Amino acid sequence: MCRAASSSSRCGHSSVPSGDINSSSGSEPSSQLEHTDSVPTPSGPLNLFKQVQMFAPDVPQMHVVNHVEGKPTEEQRNVLQESARIARGDIDDLAKLNPATHDALIIPGGFGVAKNLSSWATQGKDCIVQPGVEHAIKAFHSAGKPLGLCCISPVLAAKILPGCEVTMGHDTECEKWPHAKNTSAVKEMGCKHVNKNVGEVHIDVKNKLVTTSAFMCNAPLHEVFDGVGVMVTEVLKLA
Repeated sequence: MCRAASSSSRCGHSSVPSGDINSSSGSEPSSQLEHTDSVPTPSGPLNLFKQVQMFAPDVPQMHVVNHVEGKPTEEQRNVLQESARIARGDIDDLAKLNPATHDALIIPGGFGVAKNLSSWATQGKDCIVQPGVEHAIKAFHSAGKPLGLCCISPVLAAKILPGCEVTMGHDTECEKWPHAKNTSAVKEMGCKHVNKNVGEVHIDVKNKLVTTSAFMCNAPLHEVFDGVGVMVTEVLKLA
């Protein structure tokens, strides 16, 4: 039996995967969960609600965005409570995550990673990773258990695991890769960035770290979905 943990940074009500928003890209955790449910294991396909456990930090979110206007509001919300929207209420405080009872950790991306799981949005390579998230990544890594990160979340690994290898897509900014400048910061932190297409992953064998670009690429939804699926499959192969 393979048991995976997923950490969510969602903190808004929208699942829009682009623009200046304040949440996980709703499509990424949803894609991750769907693929995890269908990946075969030696004992058969994983059962989503029994084998995957979702977690989020019980902390205030950086801000709330009015997604119609694309502007922050004065409203205050909680990351864990908002993450429960994706998990349909089946979610725990990240502080309760015990790596000893799980085989892998997967962290979807989105602006919530850059704003709530870290301060990447305002500090870049000098960011601070939310303590609970840092502890979880270090604990799974120290235990030799695989990590899966997509979209912007590979920067968390770059910050925490010195010298690791990740992909966030391509490192040359263009219409297809509008967020490529983030790869420069990854390199400045002493990590290796490997160019990969949206449907591909990079596997850092030494660190049991699997990454994919997801919505760092301006690609059709089905291509992002497939790339996330490859990430999930490769993570579970390492579990």
